[in-house]
Amino acid sequence: MSWIENYVRPRIQQLVRRTPTQSDLWRQCPACGQMIFHQDLDRAQMVCPNCSHHMRIGAKARFDLLFDADGHDVLTMPQTPADPLKFRDQKRYTDRLKDAVNKNGPGDALKAAAGRIDGMPAVVAVLDFAFMGGSMGAAVGAGFVASVRAAIERKAGFVAITASGGARMQEGILSLMQMPRTVAALGMLKDAGLPYIVVLTDPTTGGVSASFAMLGDIAIAEPGAGIGFAGQRVIKETIGQTLPEGFQRAEYLYDHGMIDMVVTRAEMKATLGRVLSLLMQPTRAVANLPALVADTAKADAAAPAQAGVALKPGGKASRARATEPKQPETKQAEATKAEPRT
Repeated sequence: MSWIENYVRPRIQQLVRRTPTQSDLWRQCPACGQMIFHQDLDRAQMVCPNCSHHMRIGAKARFDLLFDADGHDVLTMPQTPADPLKFRDQKRYTDRLKDAVNKNGPGDALKAAAGRIDGMPAVVAVLDFAFMGGSMGAAVGAGFVASVRAAIERKAGFVAITASGGARMQEGILSLMQMPRTVAALGMLKDAGLPYIVVLTDPTTGGVSASFAMLGDIAIAEPGAGIGFAGQRVIKETIGQTLPEGFQRAEYLYDHGMIDMVVTRAEMKATLGRVLSLLMQPTRAVANLPALVADTAKADAAAPAQAGVALKPGGKASRARATEPKQPETKQAEATKAEPRT
């Protein structure tokens, strides 16, 4: 057996090993169909240079994209039961997990790291869609809670980057229990006075969008990201109406006030660093308060000459109609004023 394993099989694999082809060196954009050289695509951070379509990337690429050059620490996720319900459909759940680990590396769909984003301390938790569609099971819920606790211990902002098809059906009710579990963890983050920023990427649906994905202090989305709970086909068949163009896309949600920003991948790091600096340093605004009041007073003093605002002794302003001539009182009004009251 060892002779076959050590000599025959490697020889056969060498004979049938596929040489690099055009499909290995070129990637086709799923949006516009443009063929892109893989090195150009890597330099563009997996964004199509032709149509600006943001392709999906994994957790490691996210960490390299967001954290500063001085590095980051990958957090160890807690261990959870692999197959609590002994689930099996066409394949055993344990076999599906093994396949996902072989393709994507150890761990589960959620991976987290701690470091600095433009100098601001942050813990970033990323859902990897390549791992069973980024579905949320017990391992994801436990990892999310552990990431929040790490942010509290480090006094760092917490950033969640979502890409998920929802709850993991192989874990049944246990997967649905992760929704209130993650929400409770965010309550601890709020009590600690630390910011929570969520970055919605394509796709963010199901139980993830119904829980922690929509609870961020600031909600940011990548361009063209699909965001919603149920799919468009299900919604269309349920309500029996034609959905608007761009429905459940990031730009549509931004126009209707569901998210705060739509930010390209190239600008994501700078945007997160700026938001973290604003939310984590409230004392800066308090320290500049006297200067802000003085500037406001100067602006109010200059305003009356332009807008007809008269300043009263107490510092309050009242609108004066200086340009309108005073209307003379009629004789009837003068007689009414002259009549004594009974």
